[in-house]
Amino acid sequence: MLSVAFVATCPPRQCGIATFAKDLERALKAAGRSVRVSWAAINEPTSLHLYGPEVRWRIRQGHPESYREAAEHLNRARVDVVSLQHEFGLYGTWGDPFDDHLPPFLVALRKPLVTTLHSVLPDPTPSVRASVQRIGHHSRQVVVMAERARSLLVEVYGLAPEKVCVIPHGVPPVEPHGRTRMKERFGLSARTIITTFGLVDARKGLEFMIEAMPEVRRQAPSALYLIVGKTHPELLRREGETYRKGLWQLVQDRGLEEHVAFVDEYLTQPQIVEYLLASDVYVTPYLDPTQITSGTLAYALGAGKAIVSTRYLHAAEVLASERGLLVDFRSAGQLAEATLRILGDPDLKSRLEHNAYAYGRETSWPRVGERMLNLLRGVASSPVMPEDLLPAA
Repeated sequence: MLSVAFVATCPPRQCGIATFAKDLERALKAAGRSVRVSWAAINEPTSLHLYGPEVRWRIRQGHPESYREAAEHLNRARVDVVSLQHEFGLYGTWGDPFDDHLPPFLVALRKPLVTTLHSVLPDPTPSVRASVQRIGHHSRQVVVMAERARSLLVEVYGLAPEKVCVIPHGVPPVEPHGRTRMKERFGLSARTIITTFGLVDARKGLEFMIEAMPEVRRQAPSALYLIVGKTHPELLRREGETYRKGLWQLVQDRGLEEHVAFVDEYLTQPQIVEYLLASDVYVTPYLDPTQITSGTLAYALGAGKAIVSTRYLHAAEVLASERGLLVDFRSAGQLAEATLRILGDPDLKSRLEHNAYAYGRETSWPRVGERMLNLLRGVASSPVMPEDLLPAA
């Protein structure tokens, strides 16, 4: 029996970290039948969620004392190892300096800790660098999902190389066929499908792909760009549907009503796979050059898609060796050119799909689950570290 406690957001909260953590839970249990997973779930300050029995503790986001209390609960529980899924916005408040709410948790926790960093900034402010260094000090292992992220942690943040390991973002195991059948299911048999999926917000640069569609339509009249996903809950709370309405206005202004469509749904994993299987080209026109992890990009690779992406860190690494086409940020012209290049060259499209799938299948959840389980078991069985014996501050 291995008892793992997750510290993360948890479904039904609509959050990329929650989706990742739930997928990881399933993968761990599939890899080891004796694995038991409990959760300390992070709630928005003003929201409550109806969780399943696996959620034993709740953390009130934005309240450092609540993080400390969670650590004390974990200390008393029958937990062998803690897996913390870290995204800065869940454990602090952005600003200069970054207001880090995690230190009370790190200081109080007496269980061995493995932290997965979902963001690693290449040019950190002193406060962000200090925050990551604290995590490295208190964690037995730090997990990242890209080699570039590992290099940054060692070279820029000063973490010990032996403490940092790379386990890629997991993806559902998919057989890359059935495009015709899926198009028929969606009633889109006659269309060439271009997709982007995930929570919708302004950082995704969706307006630039919409701006690319008049040229795509001119050369590929059957093209349809599907923007699949609900508006990000935090953006919805701050600004309502202003961004989505702006995108739709742009569609109308460009006369693209028959060539751009929105699927305003929070997708389950099977639904994501269905839309990917129906797609001819997958696009991530994201705007943040420092983005080190993209779950949607990982899914597209796992499904063997021909991919067009801007050159953010994760894309630049995983789309090398002809696994996709990279374009400049905020360039509708290059997005159109790359998309049309794929649609107009069946041999190129086939090579990109083959290479993407060959890379992506190595990151399927069963394999990722096995690797993470081995790591957690090793940490749980390792000797007590000196910092674990220090009194709580």
